[in-house]
Amino acid sequence: MKKSALLAAVLALVFAGAQAQQKLPDPVNDAGAKPAAPGESGEPAVEKSGDAAAPAEPVARQLSSHEAADALSEDELKQILEILRGNYVNPDALNEVSLARAGMQGLLDRLGAGARIFSAAKKADDRVGLFRSELLEGAVGYLRLGALTAENIAALDAALEGFAAKPPTALVLDLRATPHSTDFELAAECSRRFSPKGRVLFSIKKPKANDEEILTSRENPRWRGLLTLLVDGNTAGAGEVIAAVLHTHLRAYVIGQQTKGEAAQFEEVPLAGGRVLRVAVGEVTLPDATPVFPGGLTPDLTVNVPQEKTDEVLQLAMNGAGVAPLVFDKARARMNEAALVAGTNPELDEVQEIQKRRAVGEAPAKPVRDEVLQRALDYIASVRVYESRENAAGGVR
Repeated sequence: MKKSALLAAVLALVFAGAQAQQKLPDPVNDAGAKPAAPGESGEPAVEKSGDAAAPAEPVARQLSSHEAADALSEDELKQILEILRGNYVNPDALNEVSLARAGMQGLLDRLGAGARIFSAAKKADDRVGLFRSELLEGAVGYLRLGALTAENIAALDAALEGFAAKPPTALVLDLRATPHSTDFELAAECSRRFSPKGRVLFSIKKPKANDEEILTSRENPRWRGLLTLLVDGNTAGAGEVIAAVLHTHLRAYVIGQQTKGEAAQFEEVPLAGGRVLRVAVGEVTLPDATPVFPGGLTPDLTVNVPQEKTDEVLQLAMNGAGVAPLVFDKARARMNEAALVAGTNPELDEVQEIQKRRAVGEAPAKPVRDEVLQRALDYIASVRVYESRENAAGGVR
């Protein structure tokens, strides 16, 4: 490849990255960004002296790589490349291949989840995705969607029908155990169980094909009431679309961690060396333009829990007695009539057993808790208290 052609290719990559940066958030430089102080943005600071404003000297500040790539003109980019090639201490770092790698690295960093390279074809998420339904204390319905399949959608329908006889006061929809999927039709089917009839749920736009698919809610919802959603860092694709749709249309309260940011249709393209480029070819968008790709859905209440702990509680709930033991404390032994007749003291026996175990270095294990679900129940309890006070105030009037 000629140097001029390679230089043009590198510049094209840089400009493509700059254009992508205008659309995609920079998690490093945008998170928690503070307004630039006078002079820090490169603009002259203004000093007030009486009624006249005198321009001050600009303060020198090192630009980040993102800032520089976005701010430099095409002529400046060419100028910098020529200066580096002629003066940099390590010429090998600026050969044709190195420049091409640098351009590709910057572009992939900017596109994030939109374009990733894998060592081989990406395998499907093999996490166990079984459906689970449970009624928790306080009449709160708990639904774990699991894998997005027709069987689990049918199980969801059966659970909602079972709740209809004596509806719970609130519902928790857990999307943390939902493996990644791009079956957005099933995502729409799940959303239709909760969304009002006739609403546009979301659309899938494919700029390359100049095509847009619009998915709507075609039936009356099977649940009306307080809805809380649980998500984590592995909630991706169709799962995070469900969360975003219900958050938008029902104001469902979302608790957990930022979702993965893969609400898109992907295409995998084999590369010459055996690696695979996975590129987003269709983007999911919501009617109110709430961004989900590539930044993911931000929860209303963030509960930072290590992913391994989340996986542990999800596995325990599926293999054990459900989620209730993970959110409610075990009832302590109490003195009762049967104990009095038998001449025993359950409360004392429990304390003595704990003391014996501690004496031999066997401290009672701290119970595993599902902190995210606990926060959801706390939120539901708070809403109930607020509503009861509002109702009481309305009655007084």
